[in-house]
Amino acid sequence: MHTLEQLHSGALEGTRRLDLSCGLTELPHEIFDLADTLEVLNLSGNRLSDLPHQLPRLHKLQVVFASDNAFTTLPEVLGDCPALHMVGSKANRIAHVPAAALPPALRWLTLTDNAIGHLPSELGQRPALQKLMLAGNQLTALPDSLQAAYKLELLRVSANRLERVPGWLTEMPRLAWLALAGNALGWTLPRVPDLPKVPWAALTPGELLGEGASGHIHRVQATDWPHALALKLFKGAVTSDGLPEDELAACLAAGQHPSLTTPVARLTDHPAQAQGLLMPLIPAAHINLAGPPSLQSCTRDVYPPGFQLSTALALGIAHDVAHALAHLHQRGVMHGDLYAHNILMDPVHGQARLGDFGAATRLPRDQKELQQSLLSLEVRALGCLLEELALAVHSPSPGSALTPWGQKAGPSSTADDSSADAAVPTLQALARACLSDQPRHRPTAVEVAQALQTLKP
Repeated sequence: MHTLEQLHSGALEGTRRLDLSCGLTELPHEIFDLADTLEVLNLSGNRLSDLPHQLPRLHKLQVVFASDNAFTTLPEVLGDCPALHMVGSKANRIAHVPAAALPPALRWLTLTDNAIGHLPSELGQRPALQKLMLAGNQLTALPDSLQAAYKLELLRVSANRLERVPGWLTEMPRLAWLALAGNALGWTLPRVPDLPKVPWAALTPGELLGEGASGHIHRVQATDWPHALALKLFKGAVTSDGLPEDELAACLAAGQHPSLTTPVARLTDHPAQAQGLLMPLIPAAHINLAGPPSLQSCTRDVYPPGFQLSTALALGIAHDVAHALAHLHQRGVMHGDLYAHNILMDPVHGQARLGDFGAATRLPRDQKELQQSLLSLEVRALGCLLEELALAVHSPSPGSALTPWGQKAGPSSTADDSSADAAVPTLQALARACLSDQPRHRPTAVEVAQALQTLKP
């Protein structure tokens, strides 16, 4: 039975999540029969232009998704919902965000790909705010009140019209994931070399390997290339992270590094004019270190239940990622999305590769102080990863090693962790230093990489 029919019939009594995507122009009144249980309401993919004033009757409502609708103003009634802490309304026509529309418990706000030119100062008066996604709007400035949002950890303001980076932004104590590319900041950026071009007609598409915020990744075979490649085909003009052309520029500026997944060629002549990048195919043995943040974790990755790593594996991952980040920072690139879910690792040997440059920002080489201040924010993201790795460390029994899913690995991964175990307190200390609430007191990525070089078994 269709969900709407189930709702009308009363068959959804007691449900905690409701997904309705069926061309609605107004909410069915039967939704309010779920007032005592409904927590997540997904209204994406309809034709809604407003929400009813009765919405606060859903007194347990915590999450509202309303992307791909016809809103021009963020509905003020959202601010009257006492338990609401997550609002997502991408790809509408929202030009106005009233202060009254911001719920008191707001923790996560996504307004990507709209037409917002101004944000209310009251946004900084939401003490629980952790995640703010505003890529693809028309903002010329951020409200100075945001400096009071001490819990803010992730900020996406790519592809706007920002004219400067406010001084307070680089002092935010918990900000770790920042995307700034595609703004009118007046930065002088060095030219980057182009990549070889491969036409669409020269590709033989294979299976879908994965999907991210900005695109789909397929296995392909290219004429004149001896090995299979991975093709990242971008979804559209604006993603939750920013613009495809900014990701391409960041990839080119990043260059090659053994612990980075960077492209070797770019796609041309796609029949739908889609943009794409061709990258080395990562060996099948590699796995994602974690899953992306959930509605509950907000800004932190989700690891499998019982996640554990040997000390040698944890130190190997930390070493590789820190060196990759140091390489990027030395080349003036802020990754913007340094997360375990963007790290592919070999669970046997511990080799790790950092990928996904969708949120990356190229920084001006001629403004060293600004560059270092922004990169210090990203060092906190590295600290989060080091903290997670340290928490996952365990002492394996002799002659064994564990993958992140607790499966016995082959004999080639067997390692004597007795000496490495002594390094765990140092790994924890590095994490604490990177997580300092004072960005200017954090070590640089280069310094962290050098410290980890001495710890790697």
